[in-house]
Amino acid sequence: MMQQQQADVAVVGAGIVGLAMAYKLASKGKKVVLFERNSRAISASIRNFGLVWPIGQRAGKMYQRAMHSRSVWKELAAATGLQCQETGSLHLVYEKDELAVLEEFAAAAPANGFDCQLVAPENIGQYTRAIKTAGLQGALWSPTEMTVNPRQASATIARHLEEKMNVAVRFNTAVNGISMPYVETKDEKWKVDQVYVCSGADFETLYPAAYAAAPLTKCKLQMMRTVPQPGDWQLGPALCAGLTLAHYASFNDCAALAPLKERFAAEMPEYVKWGIHLLISQNGAGELTIGDSHEYGPDFEPFDKAFINDLILKYMHTFLEAPTYTIQEQWHGIYPKLTNGGTELIMSPEKDVTIVNALSGAGMTLSFGLAEELTSL
Repeated sequence: MMQQQQADVAVVGAGIVGLAMAYKLASKGKKVVLFERNSRAISASIRNFGLVWPIGQRAGKMYQRAMHSRSVWKELAAATGLQCQETGSLHLVYEKDELAVLEEFAAAAPANGFDCQLVAPENIGQYTRAIKTAGLQGALWSPTEMTVNPRQASATIARHLEEKMNVAVRFNTAVNGISMPYVETKDEKWKVDQVYVCSGADFETLYPAAYAAAPLTKCKLQMMRTVPQPGDWQLGPALCAGLTLAHYASFNDCAALAPLKERFAAEMPEYVKWGIHLLISQNGAGELTIGDSHEYGPDFEPFDKAFINDLILKYMHTFLEAPTYTIQEQWHGIYPKLTNGGTELIMSPEKDVTIVNALSGAGMTLSFGLAEELTSL
């Protein structure tokens, strides 16, 4: 006999998007049930840098969404003891055309609401000792970036939702069907007023026709992690370099970006082809997370490409100065991405059901802000 239960809202998927929706709904007094087909979050939400990265978001609404998320991460860290380091970030540049983009961005930053400043090469030691200074043209310092441990974060937040916020959490529980007002699993039938489907790269299980009609693809990224750095060595700010200027939307309005992209295409075609740019973060265990690449398609071989990791490490060595580069782990993640340039996919495939998906690799940075907007409607 299938057990029938009741809640105000069901959330499907306990990755960071689903967790953010459940957290915001529960914060507003809703009785929430959260379903996750696996024993824990094991997909894109644990396979990333753990970086909250407002500086990469376009000025205005997206930046504000990121900054709201940042404040929620701080709330959660205070409530749960979750690692959350306000490291800030440095964009390092070693070429004149890269510096031109930084100068243009920094000049417009105050009017655009960004909190950042240019750092002259001779002053870089005030921010980090972890970089190669030879040939450094300058850097952009931003204090807003934070590092969380993604492998701990999802489990910690889920536990907090269950223990402190009265959310019914159902791990190892796939949702087999939704026919409002009912949500069915193998063991239970829940009557709810609303459902949020946050299914990540699974476009096939629930509402496949809606997903098939949406402008969606998947992105595979390759990443690595070093052994713990010896002697309590600290990276300091999260680091990135010139290639990152061509990756994040925040720099898209810089006129100096077009000639820079032309040079990358001419001089570094493999990096452009495989969507490689470099971010480096450090977790509480002292390990460095390094990546990443971007391959797009409907599905992917399960095998990582060694030459992509080699390209990543080659570029890393142009700017990082660390005690050890010994790699202990290599992996890939897959996340959904819109093909129309959109920043998120919000669909209502039936009354009182909302699909929330395709934050395009910025889930850690944007989920809580987006959830606040959706639950305030």
